[in-house]
Amino acid sequence: MPIVAQSTETTDWVSRFADEVIEESERRAPGKPVVVASGLSPSGPIHLGNLREVMTPHLVADEIRRRGHQVRHLISWDDYDRYRKVPNGVDGVDASWAEHIGKPLTSVPAPKGSAHPNWAEHFKVAMADALAEMGVEFDGISQTAQYTSGVYREQILHAMRHRGDIDAILDQYRTRKAPARKQQSQKPVDEAELEAAEGSGAAAEDDGSSGTAGYFPYKPYCGRCGKDLTTVTAYDDDTTELTYTCTACGFAETVALNEFDRGKLVWKVDWPMRWAYEGVVFEPSGVDHSSPGSSFQVGGQIVGIFGGEQPIGPMYAFVGISGMAKMSSSKGGVPTPGDALKIMEPQLLRWLYARRRPNQSFKIAFDQEIQRLYDEWDKLDAKVADGSALPADIAAHSRAVRTAAGELPRTPRPMPYRTLASVADITAGAEAQTLRILSELDPADPLSSLDEVRPRLDRAEAWINTHVPADQRTIVRDEADAELLKSLDEQSQQSLRLLLDGLAEHWSLDGLTHLVYGVPKVQAGFPADATPKELPAEIKTAQRSFFALLYHLLVGRDTGPRLPTLLLAVGQERVRALLGE
Repeated sequence: MPIVAQSTETTDWVSRFADEVIEESERRAPGKPVVVASGLSPSGPIHLGNLREVMTPHLVADEIRRRGHQVRHLISWDDYDRYRKVPNGVDGVDASWAEHIGKPLTSVPAPKGSAHPNWAEHFKVAMADALAEMGVEFDGISQTAQYTSGVYREQILHAMRHRGDIDAILDQYRTRKAPARKQQSQKPVDEAELEAAEGSGAAAEDDGSSGTAGYFPYKPYCGRCGKDLTTVTAYDDDTTELTYTCTACGFAETVALNEFDRGKLVWKVDWPMRWAYEGVVFEPSGVDHSSPGSSFQVGGQIVGIFGGEQPIGPMYAFVGISGMAKMSSSKGGVPTPGDALKIMEPQLLRWLYARRRPNQSFKIAFDQEIQRLYDEWDKLDAKVADGSALPADIAAHSRAVRTAAGELPRTPRPMPYRTLASVADITAGAEAQTLRILSELDPADPLSSLDEVRPRLDRAEAWINTHVPADQRTIVRDEADAELLKSLDEQSQQSLRLLLDGLAEHWSLDGLTHLVYGVPKVQAGFPADATPKELPAEIKTAQRSFFALLYHLLVGRDTGPRLPTLLLAVGQERVRALLGE
């Protein structure tokens, strides 16, 4: 279903950017495909914050495709960047990987046990698989392949000829104090810039080397040790002869740069060079690039040296995880898109990025909050179906469930996530019992197969098994708590009798919901279907006490899964036994 832009008041942020990008592309390159871009550094696990670097242009590119335009979404894999440090928490990696610091990421061994040929490929493949599952169409570009095959050779020679002009631009910012890292900054691709901002002495790596021989925006990788701890000591513009020395191993050599492909432009020159080379019209950038002297700001001036223009695109804000601190790909233990897709369907993950403007931060839930997010998503799904959703919500929903290529695979019968999680918690994955319970949720329309509730059921099971602590898992009692039953007062005994008397008649999800909430109302002399407005505040207190009693008798705790689901899961016969009948 195409989404046609109408006005800035009634359309979503994606449509507004699409309008702007189409107009700008026609001005810059009329008749050619629209080019949008993302950059990802496979220096470690590519996390959910980095995903915003991809989803923002993907959503815009997809909207442009829906309107019938040709568009290329480039993902530049910055796999020719240096290996900066050994990340924490990566399986199969130990301190010995420190010997590779300074080498290109594609020259570093993959973690032990990996099926991939090198470090960069190990993390690239995981990200590419997740993007495919999410329906993200892109053209991947390996910067290792680009540089080592000589694709950028003319651009490198051009940068060296104009090194004085580049140096003059960079010099405008060198005397300024390095910007402090913001509390909610997020690295898109620029590892070197963060080092410089942290005052680690990496300014030379970020801007290029500058010494007695002058400034050079190019960094060779050493011919002996393969590291970039090199210093250019001489360069001849006429012959393109370049001499460098390596501070790591002492190696020195002179090469003809017009034939040499073992090195790269420094980051603040490399990025704008690629904007010009690829004709990028739209590319977002993280908030790390908002400070004066950042690579996006400086690149806007340097790109002109290569005959190009800076892309348009928003600064995108922080993406967090419920219960976790700010994500950084240089540290272990941060969730990746693949991790998220184990516990949520692609539609939900797409929706989280589509519904918020790029400059709005948001959190992705790996804790109990995921149940609320799914409830919110299902309500939106229902509103879209009945025509009551707002235009911007309809647009975000459409971008979540389909791309220009078609609708994403979905669960045929999407039962509530919290219900599926509760059932998975109680059954511990036993399929026959799971099917029995889910079939009893709606006896008038029972399930014939668990395939009807997959893949959502699988995601809920994965969440229960990997993100719910053992002490919060539900274990149904093996036998009745005789001591507790014997100690109950008359009112509590009566409440259990009312529940037991109504079980058979109300044995469905809706019926049991009505029953468990109705028992305290009936005991207080009100109809079971009385609304909260018709009841005194004391009824809520009575309901909480009744629910706590049931939880204690069924699972030995004050709380647990929603009681109607729990009762169905335990089964009518066992419920009667545990409640003392």
